[in-house]
Amino acid sequence: MRVIAGEYKGNKIKSVPNQLTRPTGDKIKESLFQMIGPFFNGGSCLDLFAGSGALAIEAISRGMETAILVDIQPKAISIIYQNVNHLHIEEKVEVYRNDAFKALKAIKKRGIQFDVIFLDPPYHKISYNELLVSIISMNIVRDHGMIVCEHDPNTLLVNEFEDFIILKYEEYNNTTAITIYQKEVKSNG
Repeated sequence: MRVIAGEYKGNKIKSVPNQLTRPTGDKIKESLFQMIGPFFNGGSCLDLFAGSGALAIEAISRGMETAILVDIQPKAISIIYQNVNHLHIEEKVEVYRNDAFKALKAIKKRGIQFDVIFLDPPYHKISYNELLVSIISMNIVRDHGMIVCEHDPNTLLVNEFEDFIILKYEEYNNTTAITIYQKEVKSNG
């Protein structure tokens, strides 16, 4: 795996050496960032099922100021730290070993909001819609912010939530789908 674009372009990053994670391939990653960026002028992101940290690292490379990376697996956390240290971006990231729902509660308590939230949980092991409801109800997405969901194409996600619309939907090789929700801002008139 490598960083595709931006400040750290071409740098290799390690992947988690087990079958518990499913790294986002370079073609899908490039397509995903073309849909949401492709570059950023600051901002913050949350990578909730971070694995190797590749999505948050790519976002940092493309101009995102800060990122919080969360994963429950000790092996993943170790690889994230190795990748972060290799790129010398320690001051831009926070890394936590935690369950996704507990991490969301901790983030809510801190009053943090994000421009982009990456969701790439283990397919079929977590309820996507429950996760989305939790994120949206906690108000941790900034106005115009996005929730990027990588999922099995057979998993049906809710079409819209209050204040959120589906911005994009793409399928890749019948094995992966990307659904991007964006928070709309309601006008007062």
